[in-house]
Amino acid sequence: MTEQTRTAPPATAHEAPRIVTRTGLGKFFADTGAVFTREILLVLRDPFTLIFSLLQPLIFLGLFGPLLTGTFGGGFGGGSGSVSTADTLQWFVPGVIVMISLFGTSMSGSNLLYEIMTGSYERVLATPLDRSAILVGRALKEFAPLLVQGLIIALVCIPFGFTFHVLPALLGLALLGVFGIGVGALSHSLAQASKNREWLFWGVQQSLLFPLLILSGMMLPLEAGPSWMQAAAKFNPLTYMVDAERALFAGTVADPAVLWGAIAACVTCVVGVAVGIRSTRRAV
Repeated sequence: MTEQTRTAPPATAHEAPRIVTRTGLGKFFADTGAVFTREILLVLRDPFTLIFSLLQPLIFLGLFGPLLTGTFGGGFGGGSGSVSTADTLQWFVPGVIVMISLFGTSMSGSNLLYEIMTGSYERVLATPLDRSAILVGRALKEFAPLLVQGLIIALVCIPFGFTFHVLPALLGLALLGVFGIGVGALSHSLAQASKNREWLFWGVQQSLLFPLLILSGMMLPLEAGPSWMQAAAKFNPLTYMVDAERALFAGTVADPAVLWGAIAACVTCVVGVAVGIRSTRRAV
């Protein structure tokens, strides 16, 4: 009997390496994480920008707060009796934290505008990154600075009588982060529409920023304003955000204002991200 032998198939001289590529949602999440990491590292390498952005809110608290205490001696929101510094802070601090969110996220498109003007954004678009992930990663970056800044403002005010309810306040900051993602995405869309016309970006941003701020009751109680202003405030999503933050920072989670604030935050986030993704995909 002859012994049967088995021969292996001849190996190829040059075997091509197997390349694993992500597709679909896997690629989207991976690209979003890469963009977010890049953007947040820029903030960590230059923390003075984050610290400097806290100066304006602290000035508002130090100078505007005492004026509110002396001016509205009859109470806020239709209340009665004298108003102490602690009462003023409990009412004013959430509005200042929302102001930080509005200022920071609405101006975030200026960084993108600078990249567009210098040509670096074109190189980003030429990479294999998913264009939707580019927008989402940039928008998510707005959440982390908001959380840090809000906590710092609240902690600074505690020695002056501000009561900090930890869990409701963290929920309020998370809600504000969702809102900030939407506003940041809209700011990026405005930057892409402006392109090399920097004046257009700042003109539109400033024209929208201050009416939204005043009509939200962030700085002064809307109850003291005329009826037309109170009616216009109902169409301002920032109004519901301010009311929700005041309820949460007061420790009241079951307040109906929290639900309306959550709706306003989610709608702003969905609309902003949808508009931002569309503008990013159409960018040349």
